[in-house]
Amino acid sequence: MTETPRSPTPETALAWEAEQRARAGYSALGAAVLTIIGSVVTGLGLKNLPKFDDRIVTIVDALRLTAEGRPIPPGRLAAQAEWLGHHATLPIIGALLFGLGTLLIFPPLAYLFRATRARRPMLPQVALVLGAIGVVGFGVGRTVAETSRYLGAKDFIHAADHTNSAAADALGGSTFLIGQIIWQAGALGLGFAFVLLCLNAMRVGLLTRFMGILGLIVGVTFVLPLDQQGIIRVFWLAALGVLILGRWPGGAPKAWETGKAEPWPTQQEVREQREAARVASGGEPRPRRERRPAAQPPPAPARPESSERVVHSGSKKRKRKRRS
Repeated sequence: MTETPRSPTPETALAWEAEQRARAGYSALGAAVLTIIGSVVTGLGLKNLPKFDDRIVTIVDALRLTAEGRPIPPGRLAAQAEWLGHHATLPIIGALLFGLGTLLIFPPLAYLFRATRARRPMLPQVALVLGAIGVVGFGVGRTVAETSRYLGAKDFIHAADHTNSAAADALGGSTFLIGQIIWQAGALGLGFAFVLLCLNAMRVGLLTRFMGILGLIVGVTFVLPLDQQGIIRVFWLAALGVLILGRWPGGAPKAWETGKAEPWPTQQEVREQREAARVASGGEPRPRRERRPAAQPPPAPARPESSERVVHSGSKKRKRKRRS
Protein backbone atom coordinates (compact mmCIF):
# COMPACT_ATOMS: atom_id res chain seq x y z
CA MET A 1 0.00 0.00 0.00
CA THR A 2 1.55 3.30 -1.09
CA GLU A 3 1.37 6.24 1.25
CA THR A 4 0.63 9.76 0.07
CA PRO A 5 3.76 11.91 0.49
CA ARG A 6 3.45 14.50 3.20
CA SER A 7 3.50 18.07 2.04
CA PRO A 8 5.76 20.55 3.85
CA THR A 9 4.26 23.36 5.82
CA PRO A 10 3.55 26.58 3.90
CA GLU A 11 6.34 28.34 5.79
CA THR A 12 8.88 25.66 4.81
CA ALA A 13 7.75 25.72 1.19
CA LEU A 14 7.96 29.50 0.98
CA ALA A 15 11.42 29.54 2.58
CA TRP A 16 12.78 27.01 0.07
CA GLU A 17 11.19 28.82 -2.86
CA ALA A 18 12.70 32.13 -1.76
CA GLU A 19 16.14 30.51 -1.51
CA GLN A 20 16.01 28.89 -4.96
CA ARG A 21 14.02 31.59 -6.76
CA ALA A 22 16.95 33.40 -8.40
CA ARG A 23 18.58 30.22 -9.69
CA ALA A 24 15.37 28.88 -11.22
CA GLY A 25 14.22 32.21 -12.63
CA TYR A 26 17.48 33.11 -14.32
CA SER A 27 17.83 29.57 -15.65
CA ALA A 28 14.45 29.92 -17.33
CA LEU A 29 15.46 33.24 -18.86
CA GLY A 30 18.81 31.78 -19.94
CA ALA A 31 17.08 28.82 -21.55
CA ALA A 32 14.84 31.18 -23.51
CA VAL A 33 17.73 33.38 -24.65
CA LEU A 34 20.03 30.52 -25.69
CA THR A 35 17.23 28.70 -27.49
CA ILE A 36 16.27 31.69 -29.61
CA ILE A 37 19.91 32.61 -30.30
CA GLY A 38 20.68 29.05 -31.33
CA SER A 39 17.70 28.98 -33.69
CA VAL A 40 18.68 32.33 -35.23
CA VAL A 41 22.33 31.35 -35.69
CA THR A 42 21.37 28.04 -37.30
CA GLY A 43 18.89 29.78 -39.56
CA LEU A 44 21.51 32.32 -40.66
CA GLY A 45 23.99 29.54 -41.34
CA LEU A 46 21.55 27.66 -43.56
CA LYS A 47 19.91 30.70 -45.11
CA ASN A 48 21.90 30.58 -48.35
CA LEU A 49 21.81 26.82 -48.81
CA PRO A 50 21.31 26.39 -52.59
CA LYS A 51 18.60 24.07 -53.84
CA PHE A 52 20.65 22.76 -56.78
CA ASP A 53 17.52 21.84 -58.71
CA ASP A 54 19.62 21.63 -61.89
CA ARG A 55 21.70 18.77 -60.42
CA ILE A 56 18.93 16.27 -59.77
CA VAL A 57 19.95 12.80 -60.96
CA THR A 58 17.01 10.46 -61.25
CA ILE A 59 17.16 6.67 -61.01
CA VAL A 60 16.56 6.43 -64.76
CA ASP A 61 19.50 8.74 -65.44
CA ALA A 62 21.73 6.76 -63.11
CA LEU A 63 20.80 3.45 -64.75
CA ARG A 64 21.33 4.87 -68.22
CA LEU A 65 24.75 6.26 -67.37
CA THR A 66 25.75 3.01 -65.72
CA ALA A 67 24.66 1.01 -68.79
CA GLU A 68 26.68 3.31 -71.02
CA GLY A 69 29.71 2.94 -68.79
CA ARG A 70 29.78 6.63 -67.95
CA PRO A 71 30.37 7.96 -64.41
CA ILE A 72 27.38 9.30 -62.51
CA PRO A 73 27.87 13.04 -61.86
CA PRO A 74 27.38 14.50 -58.37
CA GLY A 75 23.67 15.05 -57.79
CA ARG A 76 21.64 17.47 -55.71
CA LEU A 77 22.32 15.84 -52.34
CA ALA A 78 26.03 15.65 -53.04
CA ALA A 79 26.13 19.34 -53.99
CA GLN A 80 24.26 20.35 -50.84
CA ALA A 81 26.51 18.21 -48.66
CA GLU A 82 29.56 19.85 -50.20
CA TRP A 83 28.07 23.31 -49.57
CA LEU A 84 27.30 22.40 -45.94
CA GLY A 85 30.87 21.21 -45.50
CA HIS A 86 32.16 24.65 -46.45
CA HIS A 87 29.61 26.49 -44.26
CA ALA A 88 29.27 24.22 -41.21
CA THR A 89 30.61 26.59 -38.56
CA LEU A 90 27.48 28.65 -37.90
CA PRO A 91 25.07 25.66 -37.89
CA ILE A 92 27.32 23.81 -35.42
CA ILE A 93 27.45 26.84 -33.10
CA GLY A 94 23.67 27.19 -33.36
CA ALA A 95 23.15 23.50 -32.50
CA LEU A 96 25.42 23.79 -29.44
CA LEU A 97 23.62 26.90 -28.18
CA PHE A 98 20.22 25.30 -28.73
CA GLY A 99 21.29 22.19 -26.82
CA LEU A 100 22.69 24.24 -23.92
CA GLY A 101 19.44 26.19 -23.78
CA THR A 102 17.53 22.92 -23.56
CA LEU A 103 19.62 21.72 -20.61
CA LEU A 104 18.82 24.94 -18.75
CA ILE A 105 15.11 24.04 -18.83
CA PHE A 106 15.51 21.53 -16.00
CA PRO A 107 16.15 23.95 -13.04
CA PRO A 108 12.87 25.88 -13.54
CA LEU A 109 10.99 22.63 -14.17
CA ALA A 110 12.36 21.12 -10.95
CA TYR A 111 11.51 24.33 -9.10
CA LEU A 112 7.96 24.30 -10.43
CA PHE A 113 7.63 20.60 -9.58
CA ARG A 114 8.64 21.07 -5.94
CA ALA A 115 6.47 24.16 -5.53
CA THR A 116 3.49 22.33 -7.01
CA ARG A 117 4.02 19.19 -4.96
CA ALA A 118 4.20 21.26 -1.76
CA ARG A 119 0.63 22.35 -2.52
CA ARG A 120 -0.54 19.14 -4.21
CA PRO A 121 1.18 16.08 -2.66
CA MET A 122 -0.46 13.64 -5.07
CA LEU A 123 1.64 14.98 -7.96
CA PRO A 124 3.60 11.87 -9.05
CA GLN A 125 7.39 11.80 -8.90
CA VAL A 126 7.41 10.50 -12.46
CA ALA A 127 6.84 14.06 -13.68
CA LEU A 128 10.26 15.10 -12.38
CA VAL A 129 11.94 11.93 -13.65
CA LEU A 130 10.49 12.40 -17.13
CA GLY A 131 11.58 16.03 -17.05
CA ALA A 132 15.19 15.12 -16.20
CA ILE A 133 15.39 12.33 -18.78
CA GLY A 134 13.61 14.42 -21.38
CA VAL A 135 15.83 17.48 -20.97
CA VAL A 136 19.04 15.45 -21.28
CA GLY A 137 17.73 13.28 -24.11
CA PHE A 138 16.26 16.13 -26.11
CA GLY A 139 19.20 18.50 -25.63
CA VAL A 140 22.05 16.04 -26.04
CA GLY A 141 20.35 13.93 -28.71
CA ARG A 142 19.52 16.87 -30.94
CA THR A 143 22.97 18.40 -30.51
CA VAL A 144 24.72 15.13 -31.36
CA ALA A 145 22.48 14.49 -34.38
CA GLU A 146 22.83 17.98 -35.84
CA THR A 147 26.56 18.30 -35.12
CA SER A 148 27.36 14.88 -36.61
CA ARG A 149 25.42 15.85 -39.73
CA TYR A 150 27.47 19.01 -40.28
CA LEU A 151 30.76 17.31 -39.41
CA GLY A 152 29.90 14.56 -41.87
CA ALA A 153 29.41 17.21 -44.52
CA LYS A 154 32.90 18.55 -43.76
CA ASP A 155 34.38 15.07 -44.16
CA PHE A 156 32.49 14.64 -47.43
CA ILE A 157 34.49 17.47 -48.99
CA HIS A 158 37.74 15.48 -48.80
CA ALA A 159 36.18 12.13 -49.75
CA ALA A 160 37.00 10.47 -53.04
CA ASP A 161 33.39 9.46 -53.75
CA HIS A 162 31.09 12.44 -54.36
CA THR A 163 27.96 10.59 -55.41
CA ASN A 164 24.55 10.99 -53.80
CA SER A 165 24.85 7.68 -51.97
CA ALA A 166 28.17 8.76 -50.45
CA ALA A 167 26.61 12.06 -49.42
CA ALA A 168 23.70 10.25 -47.77
CA ASP A 169 26.14 8.07 -45.82
CA ALA A 170 28.12 11.13 -44.72
CA LEU A 171 25.09 13.12 -43.58
CA GLY A 172 23.21 10.24 -41.96
CA GLY A 173 25.84 8.05 -40.35
CA SER A 174 25.48 5.87 -37.26
CA THR A 175 26.19 8.78 -34.89
CA PHE A 176 23.39 10.79 -36.48
CA LEU A 177 20.95 7.89 -36.16
CA ILE A 178 21.82 7.28 -32.50
CA GLY A 179 21.48 10.98 -31.70
CA GLN A 180 18.14 11.13 -33.47
CA ILE A 181 16.79 8.15 -31.48
CA ILE A 182 17.87 9.76 -28.19
CA TRP A 183 16.43 13.06 -29.42
CA GLN A 184 12.99 11.59 -30.13
CA ALA A 185 12.87 9.63 -26.86
CA GLY A 186 13.81 12.74 -24.90
CA ALA A 187 11.18 14.81 -26.71
CA LEU A 188 8.51 12.29 -25.74
CA GLY A 189 9.51 12.31 -22.06
CA LEU A 190 9.86 16.09 -21.92
CA GLY A 191 6.46 16.54 -23.54
CA PHE A 192 4.75 14.37 -20.91
CA ALA A 193 6.61 16.18 -18.13
CA PHE A 194 5.41 19.56 -19.39
CA VAL A 195 1.81 18.37 -19.56
CA LEU A 196 1.83 16.91 -16.03
CA LEU A 197 3.58 19.88 -14.43
CA CYS A 198 1.60 22.61 -16.14
CA LEU A 199 -1.73 20.92 -15.53
CA ASN A 200 -1.10 20.43 -11.80
CA ALA A 201 0.55 23.84 -11.34
CA MET A 202 -2.48 25.48 -12.92
CA ARG A 203 -4.82 23.54 -10.63
CA VAL A 204 -3.10 24.74 -7.45
CA GLY A 205 -2.93 28.32 -8.71
CA LEU A 206 0.82 28.66 -9.35
CA LEU A 207 0.30 29.23 -13.07
CA THR A 208 -2.39 31.40 -14.56
CA ARG A 209 -4.82 29.78 -16.93
CA PHE A 210 -3.01 31.36 -19.87
CA MET A 211 0.38 30.09 -18.70
CA GLY A 212 -0.99 26.66 -17.92
CA ILE A 213 -2.68 26.19 -21.28
CA LEU A 214 0.37 27.57 -23.11
CA GLY A 215 2.56 25.12 -21.20
CA LEU A 216 0.32 22.26 -22.32
CA ILE A 217 0.75 23.44 -25.91
CA VAL A 218 4.53 23.52 -25.44
CA GLY A 219 4.42 19.93 -24.20
CA VAL A 220 2.53 18.89 -27.31
CA THR A 221 5.04 20.65 -29.58
CA PHE A 222 7.82 18.43 -28.23
CA VAL A 223 6.01 15.38 -29.60
CA LEU A 224 4.49 16.88 -32.74
CA PRO A 225 6.69 18.92 -35.14
CA LEU A 226 4.69 22.11 -34.67
CA ASP A 227 7.40 24.37 -33.18
CA GLN A 228 10.76 23.08 -34.37
CA GLN A 229 12.48 26.42 -33.77
CA GLY A 230 11.11 26.63 -30.21
CA ILE A 231 9.43 30.04 -30.54
CA ILE A 232 6.44 29.12 -28.34
CA ARG A 233 8.76 27.44 -25.85
CA VAL A 234 10.95 30.56 -25.69
CA PHE A 235 7.96 32.76 -24.87
CA TRP A 236 6.74 30.36 -22.16
CA LEU A 237 10.17 30.03 -20.56
CA ALA A 238 10.69 33.80 -20.52
CA ALA A 239 7.25 34.29 -18.93
CA LEU A 240 7.99 31.57 -16.36
CA GLY A 241 11.28 33.24 -15.44
CA VAL A 242 9.52 36.56 -14.94
CA LEU A 243 6.86 34.84 -12.82
CA ILE A 244 9.37 32.99 -10.64
CA LEU A 245 11.42 36.14 -10.06
CA GLY A 246 8.30 37.94 -8.85
CA ARG A 247 8.16 40.41 -11.74
CA TRP A 248 4.78 39.29 -13.06
CA PRO A 249 2.58 42.22 -14.21
CA GLY A 250 -0.16 42.76 -11.67
CA GLY A 251 1.57 40.61 -9.06
CA ALA A 252 2.21 36.89 -8.81
CA PRO A 253 -0.69 34.48 -8.23
CA LYS A 254 -1.82 34.16 -4.64
CA ALA A 255 -0.49 30.61 -4.28
CA TRP A 256 3.10 31.93 -4.47
CA GLU A 257 2.45 34.13 -1.44
CA THR A 258 0.46 31.82 0.84
CA GLY A 259 2.32 28.55 0.22
CA LYS A 260 -1.04 26.81 -0.14
CA ALA A 261 -3.13 25.70 -3.06
CA GLU A 262 -5.27 28.55 -4.32
CA PRO A 263 -7.41 27.10 -7.13
CA TRP A 264 -8.65 29.56 -9.69
CA PRO A 265 -12.35 30.47 -9.28
CA THR A 266 -14.93 29.18 -11.70
CA GLN A 267 -16.92 31.49 -13.97
CA GLN A 268 -19.87 31.42 -11.56
CA GLU A 269 -17.61 32.37 -8.65
CA VAL A 270 -16.08 35.19 -10.69
CA ARG A 271 -19.55 36.62 -11.41
CA GLU A 272 -20.48 36.38 -7.73
CA GLN A 273 -17.28 38.15 -6.68
CA ARG A 274 -17.90 40.94 -9.17
CA GLU A 275 -21.45 41.34 -7.92
CA ALA A 276 -20.28 41.43 -4.30
CA ALA A 277 -17.64 44.05 -5.13
CA ARG A 278 -20.25 46.11 -6.97
CA VAL A 279 -22.59 46.05 -3.99
CA ALA A 280 -19.76 46.89 -1.58
CA SER A 281 -18.83 49.93 -3.66
CA GLY A 282 -22.35 51.37 -3.25
CA GLY A 283 -24.08 49.96 -6.28
CA GLU A 284 -27.43 48.25 -6.19
CA PRO A 285 -27.57 44.52 -6.74
CA ARG A 286 -28.72 43.55 -10.14
CA PRO A 287 -32.24 42.14 -10.15
CA ARG A 288 -32.42 38.54 -10.98
CA ARG A 289 -34.24 37.63 -14.07
CA GLU A 290 -37.47 35.86 -13.29
CA ARG A 291 -38.24 32.94 -15.40
CA ARG A 292 -41.44 33.38 -17.30
CA PRO A 293 -43.79 30.43 -17.27
CA ALA A 294 -43.80 28.54 -20.47
CA ALA A 295 -46.60 29.57 -22.82
CA GLN A 296 -49.47 27.15 -22.70
CA PRO A 297 -50.40 25.69 -26.05
CA PRO A 298 -53.79 26.85 -27.35
CA PRO A 299 -56.65 24.43 -26.67
CA ALA A 300 -57.42 22.09 -29.46
CA PRO A 301 -60.58 23.02 -31.43
CA ALA A 302 -63.67 20.98 -30.63
CA ARG A 303 -64.19 18.20 -33.07
CA PRO A 304 -67.49 18.59 -34.95
CA GLU A 305 -70.01 15.85 -34.68
CA SER A 306 -69.93 13.38 -37.47
CA SER A 307 -72.41 13.71 -40.27
CA GLU A 308 -73.88 10.32 -39.48
CA ARG A 309 -74.84 11.45 -35.98
CA VAL A 310 -76.46 14.59 -37.35
CA VAL A 311 -78.44 12.65 -39.89
CA HIS A 312 -79.42 10.05 -37.33
CA SER A 313 -80.67 12.63 -34.83
CA GLY A 314 -82.60 14.42 -37.57
CA SER A 315 -84.38 11.23 -38.62
CA LYS A 316 -85.48 10.59 -35.01
CA LYS A 317 -87.06 14.03 -34.82
CA ARG A 318 -89.00 13.47 -38.05
CA LYS A 319 -90.33 10.13 -36.78
CA ARG A 320 -91.52 11.78 -33.57
CA LYS A 321 -93.42 14.41 -35.59
CA ARG A 322 -95.19 11.76 -37.69
CA ARG A 323 -96.31 9.83 -34.64
CA SER A 324 -97.66 12.94 -33.07
